[in-house]
Amino acid sequence: MFARTKRLTLRPGWPEEAETLAKTIAHEDVAMKLARMPWPYTVADAEAFLAVPRGPADARFLILCHHDAYPALIGGIGLSALGGGAAELGYWLTPHAWGYGYATEAGRAVVEMARHALPLRQLVARHHLDNLPSRRVLEKLGFREVRREASFSLAQGREVDSAVLSLELGDEGDAELDRMAMAA
Repeated sequence: MFARTKRLTLRPGWPEEAETLAKTIAHEDVAMKLARMPWPYTVADAEAFLAVPRGPADARFLILCHHDAYPALIGGIGLSALGGGAAELGYWLTPHAWGYGYATEAGRAVVEMARHALPLRQLVARHHLDNLPSRRVLEKLGFREVRREASFSLAQGREVDSAVLSLELGDEGDAELDRMAMAA
């Protein structure tokens, strides 16, 4: 699957992008906000991530900004199947891309894919309680908090207080959600 929004292209990552991926994500500020990212993050970690097999309904993307003539990798976003018609949304952006609305724009594209092209009924997401920008992104996408719990942070090597949010896909949600070009 691919998606294109006004400013972004979401597409699968390719093995030859491992070095670029590692440079883009390997920031301590990013790692400390994520649950599954090791720290330090190496090219070998990027190679392993990019080598994970993808099925036809897998929604795991690199986020490329195409403001300039040459699209630049700025982040990643995806869904991890939880079973029972549910998936977990996760995303990250490199620090120089924070604060421009890219996470919300990419998130809207993935929510629309989940709603219209994947056999899902619910999305869940979590954020560390000290990561309020991520919470704001999730709320803009229509997620609502359902509980708080500790979740393990690989980079921090410990449990971190987190909020769990949910979005029922039967809801039409935000009227601002744009229709975008998607290809499977």
